[in-house]
Amino acid sequence: MMDGWDNGMGVFGWIVMTFLWVGVVALIVWAVANLFPGRAGRAESAPERPEEILDRRLARGEIDAAAYDELRAKLRAARAERV
Repeated sequence: MMDGWDNGMGVFGWIVMTFLWVGVVALIVWAVANLFPGRAGRAESAPERPEEILDRRLARGEIDAAAYDELRAKLRAARAERV
């Protein structure tokens, strides 16, 4: 009589189906992002130079200027010995 309106999914069915498809799309995007990291993955994997670490520690206040100068001199001496 009502051409199938009584046997449809109803509101609950539509809500569940929406969450299911959003989850499937999110899973696909997550998988592709992890398989192909792009630029962000390459930039983070570059090793940081000791001088950059020392500069960052001074900027954060982890070491004072005297310690900075002493450590910087040690880095230069170690680099001169390798050359």
